[in-house]
Amino acid sequence: MQRKSPLGRESQYSDQYSPDFLFPISRRDVRKTWLTADPLPFTGEDIWNAYELTWLDNHGKPQIAVAEIRIPAESEFMVESKSLKLYLNSFAGTVFASSADVLQSIEKDLSALTGDTVSVQVFSNETPKFTNVRQLPGFCIDGISTTCDSSEVDPRLLKIQVNANIVQEELYSNLLRSHCPVTNQPDTGSILISYSGPQIEPSSLLRYIVSYRNHQAYHEDCVERIFMDIMERCAPEKLSVYARYVRRGGIDINPFRSNFEKRAKNARLWRQ
Repeated sequence: MQRKSPLGRESQYSDQYSPDFLFPISRRDVRKTWLTADPLPFTGEDIWNAYELTWLDNHGKPQIAVAEIRIPAESEFMVESKSLKLYLNSFAGTVFASSADVLQSIEKDLSALTGDTVSVQVFSNETPKFTNVRQLPGFCIDGISTTCDSSEVDPRLLKIQVNANIVQEELYSNLLRSHCPVTNQPDTGSILISYSGPQIEPSSLLRYIVSYRNHQAYHEDCVERIFMDIMERCAPEKLSVYARYVRRGGIDINPFRSNFEKRAKNARLWRQ
């Protein structure tokens, strides 16, 4: 019998390690209504930060850590978020000899699920990267005075400047908001647009980002659609789109897509 996603359903929690909690979502199925390009016009990764990872050492003493999980955007499957939470919760009552064994288990299980090589790092509470709060680089467009009246995502909102110069710049907003396509729970975050090409009209980008406010889609899907819409409407030579979503259930999801960069810095923001 085909398994059903645990998202939006009552679930049985367990603190005994079990990869069976993990549930895959086909990227091809998610993309099929709006992306048909083959090969993909971008590379990238989904960066997941799990802040509530815990397990037992050989003496039964709880250990705590933060796990950084990087899943390639080219993988056949992505991970359903609630299933990852249930999976990571299953470590809580399980004995592992070391954090290295925990790391290897997560890498092995997620690589098998997604069909690609997943990289994992496990950090203690003394790791500077998770104690220092950063901000996105570039210019914040949130202070621009403009009317945001679109009730649905509309790529036609995106404009380039009249007589646009070719520029290289970074624009960001903290007003990104979308909804889970299954539970309709809201997800909020920040988004960074790094590009070189005809100068994008900042107020048009802000209106476009705000148009996702009631849109139902996975985090990864939102970022990929934003990437494609900017490419099609503004024709930059180089483009990276990076969203940093606020955590839910102890995990934040941060999709990154680019046609010129391979990896993104995992910089924790003020709401994360």
